[in-house]
Amino acid sequence: METLVEGTVEAALRDGPGDAVRLYVAACAERMAPLFVGLRAGVSGREADVDLYVESVSGLWHADRPLADVAERVRLLERFPELQPHEEGITGVADTYAFFGALGLRYALLANGSGSADDAVSCGHAALTAMGMLDQNAVGASFLADEQRLQSLSLSGDAAGLWDASATAGRERFRAVVGRLPR
Repeated sequence: METLVEGTVEAALRDGPGDAVRLYVAACAERMAPLFVGLRAGVSGREADVDLYVESVSGLWHADRPLADVAERVRLLERFPELQPHEEGITGVADTYAFFGALGLRYALLANGSGSADDAVSCGHAALTAMGMLDQNAVGASFLADEQRLQSLSLSGDAAGLWDASATAGRERFRAVVGRLPR
């Protein structure tokens, strides 16, 4: 499968240590978190899903070691409605971006547990795909280019600056998606 992840980023993930992979996916998940959390918070029956998402993203930032319960988190996440097959597909704005948020977290958790560059690249690809879609639907947007820049920055090893940049980007994405929701 060809991915949108830049070749230099992919190579760095493959050649780097496991903590570089874990930091990269923590940052990707942080940027996608507002899309899932913001679009699912307040939805009846989704409180535990939102809590699992928030706790998982927070735990991913301990990039020096894998999460102890990563397999259980993946198992629970894979039960989310966003990750279940749909006969008619996903067509709504909120459902589409919540799906990408859940998918990105799934790959982030898998990469965190295994240190797998393939799972990390899949996490980055999910984020890039979502941002490419957002660019197509928001006039003058450059979310895809920003995601590519932040993915490269994720390899810097500066977790503090990376968290701040990722949290800011996530909020901007959420605002753009909310602006596309039917009124």
